[in-house]
Amino acid sequence: MTAATSLEVIDSHTGGEPTRAVVGGLPDLGGGTVAERLERMRGEHDWVRSSVVNEPRGADAMVGAALVQPSADDCDLGVIFFNNVGYLNMCVHGTIGAAVTLAHQGKLGVGETVNLETAVGKVAAELVADNTVRVSNVLSYRSAAGVEIDVDGYGVVSGDVAWGGNWFFLVEEHPLEVALPNLANLENFCEQAKRALAREGIRGDDGGEIDHIEVFAPAGHGIEADSRNFVYCPGGAYDRSPCGTGTSAKLACLHAAGKLEPGQRWRQASILGSVFDGQVSEVDGGVIPVITGTAFVNGQVEILFNPQDPFRFGITPATIS
Repeated sequence: MTAATSLEVIDSHTGGEPTRAVVGGLPDLGGGTVAERLERMRGEHDWVRSSVVNEPRGADAMVGAALVQPSADDCDLGVIFFNNVGYLNMCVHGTIGAAVTLAHQGKLGVGETVNLETAVGKVAAELVADNTVRVSNVLSYRSAAGVEIDVDGYGVVSGDVAWGGNWFFLVEEHPLEVALPNLANLENFCEQAKRALAREGIRGDDGGEIDHIEVFAPAGHGIEADSRNFVYCPGGAYDRSPCGTGTSAKLACLHAAGKLEPGQRWRQASILGSVFDGQVSEVDGGVIPVITGTAFVNGQVEILFNPQDPFRFGITPATIS
């Protein structure tokens, strides 16, 4: 495995959900689109992902954002998102984190917008105030409504399948309390729902795995929001933020159901009570969600690779077998 001697990273959190932006030391990922370079990183340089987000340096909830040069002329930067088990098509909380990281570096000022090339298209992030970012996401849409699955231990539940930059199964009618003390039950329900989707062959329109499960409930007392969610991510961690691609999927479902007009505000709270502000504009095939949230830079470090350290590239099944 060929690796750099060090990587420069800047840490932030968006509504409680961590982002670790790789701002220096990346290997040469070659040319082509961000989607093509993501595949090259997956196949030839996965040590970057594992080193950055896996233990002992990282944690399951952490999302990495490798900042690269764009291939698209109308973009300022490219970004490759990844997590503890693989790569993400898109990540809104990570985009917000990347924007405040650029502001921390003096590369983005209040009122300025950075256009980012992602694996699934262009997104725009405007720094509207210190630590506050407005993201115009990729085209989002509801793929199927009222899809029934038999969830082990919970019976038949109904939900929507939607795309918000990643594939989601969104469940509003369920027997669970959406609150942090109920974390173990929420995680179990979502894991069983994910298995049920796979078992019953339910996938996204492009054949993609529906790897995010999103459960909703009323916001509750003391939270100024329209809804509260619990989002279960591909690697088995839960999203501490309201999940930007998940909120995008939710907005697309609300619009498709005639419950959200273009420009109408929707405030989505997370399991922690942090809030994203969202609205949509109509386009052919769905909506363009606009998500506003806050993020804070909370660390800056140089990752070092000691050749004698058996876990220098992260703890993985291969390192402990």
